[in-house]
Amino acid sequence: MNVPAQLNRLTEDYQKSDAAHHIHAFVDQKALNAEGPRVMVRGEGLYLWDSEGKRYLDGMSGLWCTQLGYGRRDLTAAAAAQMDQLAYYNMFFHTTHPAVIELSELLFSLLPGHYSHVIYTNSGSEANEVLIRTVRRYWQVVGQPQKKIMIGRWNGYHGSTLAASALGGMKFMHEMGGLIPDVAHIDEPYWYAHGGELTPAEFGRRCALQLEEKILELGAENVAGFIAEPFQGAGGMIFPPESYWPEIQRICRQYDVLLCADEVIGGFGRTGEWFAHQHFGFEPDTLSIAKGLTSGYLPMGGLVLSKRMADALVEHGGVFAHGLTYSGHPVAAAVALANLKALRDEGIVRQVKDDTGPYLQKILQEVFGNHPMIGEIQGTGLLAALQFAEDKTTRKRFENENDLAWQCRTFGFEEGVIIRSTLGRMIMAPALVATRTELDELVEKTRIAVDRTARIAGKL
Repeated sequence: MNVPAQLNRLTEDYQKSDAAHHIHAFVDQKALNAEGPRVMVRGEGLYLWDSEGKRYLDGMSGLWCTQLGYGRRDLTAAAAAQMDQLAYYNMFFHTTHPAVIELSELLFSLLPGHYSHVIYTNSGSEANEVLIRTVRRYWQVVGQPQKKIMIGRWNGYHGSTLAASALGGMKFMHEMGGLIPDVAHIDEPYWYAHGGELTPAEFGRRCALQLEEKILELGAENVAGFIAEPFQGAGGMIFPPESYWPEIQRICRQYDVLLCADEVIGGFGRTGEWFAHQHFGFEPDTLSIAKGLTSGYLPMGGLVLSKRMADALVEHGGVFAHGLTYSGHPVAAAVALANLKALRDEGIVRQVKDDTGPYLQKILQEVFGNHPMIGEIQGTGLLAALQFAEDKTTRKRFENENDLAWQCRTFGFEEGVIIRSTLGRMIMAPALVATRTELDELVEKTRIAVDRTARIAGKL
């Protein structure tokens, strides 16, 4: 029954109250207050309805979250049943509970065999906060306490808390909150923007070798870990060249630096593999997870540890001075358990790999492969990025690419599709349950938005 909810308050009333009480994420709040935010009131499948009754196809799964789409009754039933049985207890005081135990049993049945332990959090930002302390504690336990420095990438994203944003490489975030000690960065593997005359393979190796250079500059005896997203999500859905990850892994192993994968966006089927590092063919020591763990229905994240790390911490680490009030929350764990069972038992990840993922990539190439506005299409599974280009032959980007991309995003909302703009790239990541018909709608409405933008840019 795809009809919008009936509201007792006018949209303007909600907007006025929102402006009085909220500071939104990554937005000029004064400008938003003048414009008024959309008030989303209902979701079902891939669709959202706002308070005016307009329907949108959500091409971003919320924020890369809703793997199963909106309105899954099995997830809400799991939450309700767990609330009735045990609404909350903690993992302090030498206690645990069935929901988190069963979740971990299922999680590690889906993960490669060299992982064994997880520290649950409430979000991806928290998972990466915990990462820093856990990695440094590991090196203390194995007798190398001087290994403290974490290396990330410019334009990488690992969360909005102070330490997580420091690991990330978005300088405008650093300007707001500063950095923390013992964090360094290397360049991102963004060939289209920075590759120059190099082939993608040459550029990928060169970017990877920057890690080796940085480790030698800082001293391998001082470097604790390298953190990166398998593909850059918030930075523009940027896929590294195929030569990149094998070289990164070689360098980390050679210099005994922990390889830490941020799977907050890439995890739980997005690429057609359960985890994005499996698609790219490397083996991290840690995985930061969140978002798709619960399909976004409740906040939950975690830090997954290799057996190497967990054995050292458990057998030789003594008291682990860390804890979160809601770590392993029973209701979140119950929803995550139901979510992972659905992804597994309904064959959804396999469907993304074998059917809907290849279909999305094919129709994107058919529609945008020769589009005068699009210089490159990147993606796999149910995620993709369209790179705006002023001159496709030379890979020249528009000087006002951010403005054009933002305008395209706005046109998308007008056409009834939610896509995201980041640094001259239009990105999409629909729910993993998307049908071919829904993917056709996503691409067609995106085409209309891109065409409207191309007319403004003088490309059509």
